[in-house]
Amino acid sequence: MTPNNVTPEQNPYDIDAYDYDLPEALIAQHPADSRQDSRLLVLSRADGTTAHRRFCQLTDLLCAGDVLVVNNTKVIPARLFGHKTSGGKVEVLLIDYAGRKQTGTRPDRFECRCLIRASKAPRPGTRLVFDDHLHAEVISAENGTFLVEFTCSALFEEILHKIGHVPLPPYIRRNGQKHDRHAYQTVYAAENGAVAAPTAGLHFSADLLEQIRRKGVEIAEITLHVSYGTFMPVRVTDIREHQMHTEHYEINAPAADRINAARACGRRIVAVGTTSVRTLEYAADDFGRIQSGAGQCDLFIYPGYRFKIVDAMITNFHLPRSTLLMLVSAFAGKDPVMTAYREAIAEKYRFFSYGDAMLIQ
Repeated sequence: MTPNNVTPEQNPYDIDAYDYDLPEALIAQHPADSRQDSRLLVLSRADGTTAHRRFCQLTDLLCAGDVLVVNNTKVIPARLFGHKTSGGKVEVLLIDYAGRKQTGTRPDRFECRCLIRASKAPRPGTRLVFDDHLHAEVISAENGTFLVEFTCSALFEEILHKIGHVPLPPYIRRNGQKHDRHAYQTVYAAENGAVAAPTAGLHFSADLLEQIRRKGVEIAEITLHVSYGTFMPVRVTDIREHQMHTEHYEINAPAADRINAARACGRRIVAVGTTSVRTLEYAADDFGRIQSGAGQCDLFIYPGYRFKIVDAMITNFHLPRSTLLMLVSAFAGKDPVMTAYREAIAEKYRFFSYGDAMLIQ
């Protein structure tokens, strides 16, 4: 299968330029048996050439002195099943846990933006029950999302761990299983808050990271809590009109210093995943220096964007017509990326969250 009518002359701001046909059999439904045994397509930014490797060979492709930047966000089991007090079943997905707001002075009550699936959309004032320790009330609804106030009689994260489910992406057409709690989490996940994994990082094992360190590659951890907005489709014809979702990020001073020191002496910054790329580019000033701090990142990167800090990136294969595919196209060029995708399809690479990876350098 090949992309639909994608030609070098096509307008890079036209959503159709980022469409392609993917056989459903290539959408990975389960993770690889071993994290680092995924396949790795290497794409050269200089000439568009490709090579086929295994992810475990990444160490050979990195250089001593490189800084590998990883997103240490941790996926929370943000999918909750319950019922209305009137009796109807509901499924609730916390989509902005990192941006939750405490209600008043009570630590056991907070508001969070959610998606709700029910036979009939709940109105403001609808009360929800999840278990004896967790209740909620719908406060308002806007653009398909709901502001929900939760009340809990135990530590909320303990309740989530007990009754919550891993929020697998919609293209994984199965219910979450026990192994997903481990598999849909990077080995360096540390900061609770994401509702989707930074999937490029899923390929790293602890052993591979140790090999990379021994080679002389530095590792810097930053945080961007991936929200459900990463799966939201682009609904405009001209991609420049798309409104990017916001996600909470944090870069501490030691990480910023490590990255800035490498840049100052010409060493490469290798970003793991589109989330790391967006965070670094958002936090960089006009001179390519990272500013430590925290905030809301809403940077939309598409062709024409001039990168300030990222020299190479590791990423998975992304959905057609997605902002993630647009970011990768901005980094390596739309036509080389779409050509590489055609090659990956022909070679039967596995796509999306549990799929194979690319190194673009």
